[in-house]
Amino acid sequence: MTSLLIALAAAAGGYLFGSIPFGLVLTRMAGLGDIRAIGSGNIGATNVLRTGRKDLAALTLILDAGKAGIAAAVFGYFLGTTAGLVAGAFAFAGHCFPVWLGFKGGKGVATFVGTMLVVFWPVGLTVIATWLAMAAIFRISSLAALAAALAAPFAALAWGRPDVAIMAGLLTVLIYWLHRANISRLLKGEEPRIGGKKSETPADDSDGDDPDTPAT
Repeated sequence: MTSLLIALAAAAGGYLFGSIPFGLVLTRMAGLGDIRAIGSGNIGATNVLRTGRKDLAALTLILDAGKAGIAAAVFGYFLGTTAGLVAGAFAFAGHCFPVWLGFKGGKGVATFVGTMLVVFWPVGLTVIATWLAMAAIFRISSLAALAAALAAPFAALAWGRPDVAIMAGLLTVLIYWLHRANISRLLKGEEPRIGGKKSETPADDSDGDDPDTPAT
């Protein structure tokens, strides 16, 4: 019963912290209105960048990546490794499905990276390295994100951390589901390339922070 209560506390705390919509909060504080009214309509760093405020976009990215990591670190420190994994996973879920915004959040790649860096940093570094390598080779953000997420559970197994592998595997499944529109465009050869002209490709917010909705 004690273990169950700890897990429930970690899940609730992680979810609530992860569901903080930093992009929406920062843009409103800056007097830019509701970020959901522009671009893709989402609250992630990519859409924040469309306001022209690179500083706010960067801060949003850092906070979105950090919130799950902080949740995992705090609960892991005070309640043990398993509690940290649970908190990190539910913080990821909170970012992707925030109750405050009708469960419409981001795709979670930045939050995934932050979680992995804290729960087991070698896996986090593997995710980052994979993203950078794939982005440099193929110049497609969503493809880099999907490859990086897929690398995480295998890296965790290679390092002898099956608990982290299970967590990473579950979150990777969610990332793939949230990127289903990107996957469809990849299969059709229609996914935008990094730095490509918007007129040549569909709108894309595939850095993990925005939903599938095209820009309007």
